Amino acid sequence: MSGTANTTSLLSDQDVYLFNEGTHLRLYEKLGAHSSTIEGERGTRFAVWAPNARQVSLIGDWNDWGTGYELHPRGGSGIWEAFVPGIGPGSCYKYRIESSDGRRRVDKADPFAFRAEVPPRTASTVCNLDYEWLDKEWMESREGRSGREAPVSIYEMHFGSWRRGDDNRLLGYREMAPALVEHVKHMGFTHVEFLPLMEHPFYGSWGYQTTGYFAPSSRYGAPQDLMYLIDLLHQNGIGVILDWVPSHFPSDEHGLACFDGTHLFEHADPRQGFHPDWKSSIFNYGRHEVRSFLLSSAMFWLDRYHADGLRVDAVASMLYLDYSRKQGEWIPNIHGGRENLEAIEFLRELNQAVYERHPGAETIAEESTAWPMVSRPTYVGGLGFGMKWDMGWMHDTLHYVARDPVHRKHHHNELTFRMIYAFNENFVLPLSHDEVVHGKGSLLGRMPGDDWRKFANLRLLYGYMFTQPGKKLLFMGGEFGQWREWSHDRGLDWHLLEHAPHQGLQRWLRDLNTTYRAEPGLHERDCEPDGFGWIDCNDAEQSTLVYLRRGSGADIHVVALNFTPLPRHNYRIGVPAGGEWREILNSDAPLYGGSGQGNLGSVGATPVAWHGHPESLVVTLPPLAMVAFKGEGA
Repeated sequence: MSGTANTTSLLSDQDVYLFNEGTHLRLYEKLGAHSSTIEGERGTRFAVWAPNARQVSLIGDWNDWGTGYELHPRGGSGIWEAFVPGIGPGSCYKYRIESSDGRRRVDKADPFAFRAEVPPRTASTVCNLDYEWLDKEWMESREGRSGREAPVSIYEMHFGSWRRGDDNRLLGYREMAPALVEHVKHMGFTHVEFLPLMEHPFYGSWGYQTTGYFAPSSRYGAPQDLMYLIDLLHQNGIGVILDWVPSHFPSDEHGLACFDGTHLFEHADPRQGFHPDWKSSIFNYGRHEVRSFLLSSAMFWLDRYHADGLRVDAVASMLYLDYSRKQGEWIPNIHGGRENLEAIEFLRELNQAVYERHPGAETIAEESTAWPMVSRPTYVGGLGFGMKWDMGWMHDTLHYVARDPVHRKHHHNELTFRMIYAFNENFVLPLSHDEVVHGKGSLLGRMPGDDWRKFANLRLLYGYMFTQPGKKLLFMGGEFGQWREWSHDRGLDWHLLEHAPHQGLQRWLRDLNTTYRAEPGLHERDCEPDGFGWIDCNDAEQSTLVYLRRGSGADIHVVALNFTPLPRHNYRIGVPAGGEWREILNSDAPLYGGSGQGNLGSVGATPVAWHGHPESLVVTLPPLAMVAFKGEGA
């Protein structure tokens, strides 16, 4: 096949106007490849943005990538389009783009393709997104399941290395769905967060070098297979968060870089357009059409894949013009500052669009600096995210628990400092994939001491995490104590669950999830100062912490943590009310692999004022353990 094709268009003049204005939110319905019937003839409509091209033609597997169909420009919009008869779903194609000076010709994948060839092949594939969803009940009831007052416990995972088949074979979306749903449901997590599933040529980038902003990775199957996985998770009451990367994109020749022979999606000046850390290109957020592209990508995953949230990667790199750059390697903004004003505007537009059109969804920022009001509404000057990862908590806590307990008393502030800022944002407490790679070892492996102490320390860390204010996130393998550092090239070491210590850790994590979800006092005010109160944060000598958690009702919980291997007997704790206090959590229970020390299920308060409270409990704090009590009136 070759020649000139019908130019019947899906694009209205209004579409073109909104695209060029930077406010089009559903470009994926207009650009890309869409199977159609025109005047009784089946075919596909193609449309691509390449404003600086001399010529654009369509090439594909239907004639062994030979002479292509010419596309035609849509006025001055920069869009080239055509209807090509005889081409349908399953056909592989690229755009052959000739630069304006005629000196360069390159074959590009479709930026709006719904599917790509399985890497290392790089062509786009004509594909429809027909799917009959069965998650109506979830979609109608999901609002409130992931907000400030909801229990949110996220299981973060890299799809390709959760489990492997025979001979280390990658498993597909549909193939792995039942086992994944069963595991997440059994463990009590409320959400799954997938490292980027958008198509990426380099598997070792974990998805963070994205080329397909509208295409799930074909490594694991068809778009409908991913829809089936998300649908099944929803039917079992589990939300889905997708990692999304609007901060940068790779320089692969078939991708977005120098798309029409010019720096179209990225800045031309490397001081703005090249990322020194990742050797990748940075989006030009000041270009209207680029904003339309990215906003449409975000809406696409919420619209068509029923995602319940987007975790936005590397927000700090978007906010600062001098991110990872030395003096002279960056260009100040129009006011002479280091803030990327165009990126700030884009992020606000993104969050406004998501919350206006998908009120049941959440946006979560991975932002590692002290930028103010990341998770505050745009109308008060914030960026508008729903939540933000608390990277400071993660760094301080992991530094602390990696220390030998004998030294912990000298670093007590690493535990207490967080409460100075804990309610400045709506925080997620992340123990993510980044903490178990690049020589850092596994969480279990970095705990000090012999094997018993390592498991006790890790149970204590999880107990601390689940009773601190903030939503929770744990990377796969952490729930049963993976010994080896995570590798994307192999599955998790599931055989470890044949051994009692790993079984105990998994049981502890499941009970933490169950209790966190069941007790309003442990989640309703995760983001409110009145949901937390210190009882004693000053006992550095014994390396203990004691604090209160409160819900909106009468729920009151007292949490005590002992970060040394010495049990603390007859340890007095002030409490705000008398009566019996039930021990609802104890990480030292034999059920979890602990030594079995504790408080026999409950402790009665006595009218002895302590820690500024009218009543007090005399308790046992087990070694390297957390205990939590609930008042009888709660």
